Amino acid sequence: MITVGILGGGQLARMMALAGAPLGLRFVVFDPAADACAGQVAPLQVGAFDDTAALAEFAAKVDVVTFDFENVPAASARWLAERKPVFPNPAALAVAQDRLSEKTLFQELGIALPPFADITSRDVLAAKVAEFGMPCILKTRRLGYDGKGQFRIRSEADIDTAWQTLGAQVEKTGLILEGFVAFDREISVVAVRGRDGEFRAWPLTGNWHVDGVLSASLAPATASPAQHETAVAYARRVAERLDYVGVFALELFCRGDELLANEMAPRVHNSGHWTSDGAETSQFENHLRAVLGLPLGDTRMLGHACMLNWLGRMPDAGPVLSEAAGHWHDYGKQPRDGRKVGHANLRDDSASALADALERVGAALSVQAQVAPVLQTLRR
Repeated sequence: MITVGILGGGQLARMMALAGAPLGLRFVVFDPAADACAGQVAPLQVGAFDDTAALAEFAAKVDVVTFDFENVPAASARWLAERKPVFPNPAALAVAQDRLSEKTLFQELGIALPPFADITSRDVLAAKVAEFGMPCILKTRRLGYDGKGQFRIRSEADIDTAWQTLGAQVEKTGLILEGFVAFDREISVVAVRGRDGEFRAWPLTGNWHVDGVLSASLAPATASPAQHETAVAYARRVAERLDYVGVFALELFCRGDELLANEMAPRVHNSGHWTSDGAETSQFENHLRAVLGLPLGDTRMLGHACMLNWLGRMPDAGPVLSEAAGHWHDYGKQPRDGRKVGHANLRDDSASALADALERVGAALSVQAQVAPVLQTLRR
């Protein structure tokens, strides 16, 4: 029996372990937190990511290693890769951890993206703001996620405030300035590449965010065949350049018919959660298939699907479970403001039937604002 080691013990590791059980896989999860939620469904080893003694003990228990979030130190992944197969490879992880390296890669691959610049001082920041125009966004190159580690510059007065807020991170994480995109909508392409180079992608997903955190996803996204082809081609270029193995997401801005790359996530992704109940093969199962060198599963979707993210605390499950194709995913976390604690998937054969179900759920759970943009899209 094969044992898969997962660096990181959050909800993504939890869902991987649940998806791997029917494949006869065993799991060991490694995380610094003793209450990591994946530890509820798989053995958990507690240790610091840079503790080589703990990592050696972990490596001795597993046959192959993967990870569930992009801020696992690349150095730890490289150390493990000298002892056990690690997928995705540590080099791909390192690129995705640094926004400057990531955007430079997109540029080299001919993938359209907003202007960006490495920021090394307050003077460089001011010069680049003048070049890009306002608004623009100052971000840490590393460690930021879900809207953290960034400052939107709307006026010249904001330059000093932005530098005071993030300038100290120049030596720690680096800083990058990104031009603002007046986009129409946000989409993502979730894709998988196997050890043998086989590449597949799920239908494009439309996404809505609140305060930088994903609120809802809808698949298939509203996109032209040309946009779908372009998005998948972009994802394939990235995967092949990085010799990537596993699932990843490429987030894109839509501006008219144009697609602009935002960032990639080298892991199973929040915007692909709908695949658990709305696709022939989920992103979690296909990630494991890829990592283990197994044939990839079909990525076709089953009708129309929507994912609603639950933050802070779980609402009442009843209204979702009352729907014929309503599915509930509780991560087993303690409630905390802003924390991702679970999600719901709703699926139906037609867009109109899915819209009706979402409208009922929205009213019953008083989350009308969360479902409103999805309903607007479905009822067009």
